[in-house]
Amino acid sequence: MGYVDWEFAKTTGRTLVPAGPTVSQAEAEAEVAAIRAAAATARGPVADTARMETPGDAPDALVVDRATWIAVNADSMGAMLDATFDEIIEKRGQAPGPTAQAIGGKITGAEAGALLAFMATKVLGQYDLSPGGTPTLMLVAPNIMSIAEELGVDRDDFRAWVCMHEETHRVQFTANPWLRDHLVSEARTLAVDLAPDAERLHELTGRLTEKLPELLREGSTGLADLFTTPEQREKMAALTAVMSLLEGHADVVMDDVGPAHIPSVAHIRARFTERRKGAGAPDRILRRLLGLEAKMRQYRDGAIFVRSVQDTVGVDGFNAVWASPETLPQAREIEDPTAWVRRVHG
Repeated sequence: MGYVDWEFAKTTGRTLVPAGPTVSQAEAEAEVAAIRAAAATARGPVADTARMETPGDAPDALVVDRATWIAVNADSMGAMLDATFDEIIEKRGQAPGPTAQAIGGKITGAEAGALLAFMATKVLGQYDLSPGGTPTLMLVAPNIMSIAEELGVDRDDFRAWVCMHEETHRVQFTANPWLRDHLVSEARTLAVDLAPDAERLHELTGRLTEKLPELLREGSTGLADLFTTPEQREKMAALTAVMSLLEGHADVVMDDVGPAHIPSVAHIRARFTERRKGAGAPDRILRRLLGLEAKMRQYRDGAIFVRSVQDTVGVDGFNAVWASPETLPQAREIEDPTAWVRRVHG
């Protein structure tokens, strides 16, 4: 048994997550077919706009419900983290006993399942890197339906807009195969480095109540502010810079593709940006603790970086960013795109 019971995480997630909008079987089938069609239609325009060559045999996008999204992500998290846990235990030289491991696996599985249930109601789509498996582009049908309704936007246009964003992520990774292995490796290394020992964990737990107001302040990265050292935060910033690049680039491409293919793209962008700001108080608190507010800033900061670089050196000049790990933006360069241009283009 692993250190996290991922099957229990799936069960917990399925139990806790709301099913989504209530629709008839015919309506559900029609929505799935429409999302599949939008995903297929997005391929050509995204590749042309991004000016990136991708393999022609990429599998079709999977249109999933929330429970399936939870199951896929639990499997990916297990593939990502189980080897990491082994490395942490080896580093410390002491493994928990079978009973402690079994109980701990259930507890951490329940925690992981609860987190996945929360996230499963928010995610519109995802390019799952699937460490050790086959990467998959997923589109979450109930969320696309419910958020289009919530925003009051054209449903056909909204489907197309979401698919443009997620297809850009597929293009990023399939056109640059090294990128997937690089991100998985960096994330695993960071996870090992971030894991506190028992003494450190006891100290941090004692400080949690004292530091809670600070963790909720605007600009906080959530619990990471408490559980990391300055050196670790620097490593996190480096990985965050890459995530900002990926999310910002997807936002830029989806909006650049939009006018020719999505008549109401400007209205959708305005309504969606407004929605990102408008979560209720409990939702905002949980997002801030989990660092999801910081993720929202990734879209904004990354898009500003991409736009600035493209304005300076064009789309082809920007695409030098995908050449190797060395050409990815550093943390300071996300906020200073001209520094990246000077470093990479001279």
